[in-house]
Amino acid sequence: MPDTNKPLPPYTVENYQQEESLGFLLHQAKLRLTQTLDERVGDLDITTAQWTVLKQIALRNGETASTLCKCSGCDTGSMTRMLDRLEEKGLIRRERSTTDRRVVLLHVTDTGKALLPLIVPRVVDVLNQALTDFTPDEIAQAKQLISRIVANLDKRST
Repeated sequence: MPDTNKPLPPYTVENYQQEESLGFLLHQAKLRLTQTLDERVGDLDITTAQWTVLKQIALRNGETASTLCKCSGCDTGSMTRMLDRLEEKGLIRRERSTTDRRVVLLHVTDTGKALLPLIVPRVVDVLNQALTDFTPDEIAQAKQLISRIVANLDKRST
């Protein structure tokens, strides 16, 4: 006998419409944020994707490519190409670990460190543009709801 107290799922095959699905809307928001930020940082010769990796390396000095792949969901081939571009631009350097020669550690160069604070104000401006007509309560609620989505999906492997 079916559980009549269990709420119906928000999506069914019958009511699903891609343009109105939460996944599609979140993806569209991320695309617009990335496109807008790419426009805002283009004069600095860096892309949003490159900045994201550079920032991650700066936060965890000595990061490895495999760790970056795990936290970004990026495949190793794409990450290697990204790191190659960042290294060619003089923003990062690769260094073999002194304790394990198989491990290559990533460090932000002085040039990369100088670039990071130039980007943050532009990120802030883009985020504020995206949230122009939101109240502080709406922003807090949106962050809470999206965090719950992330947490729910993180539970998938347990």
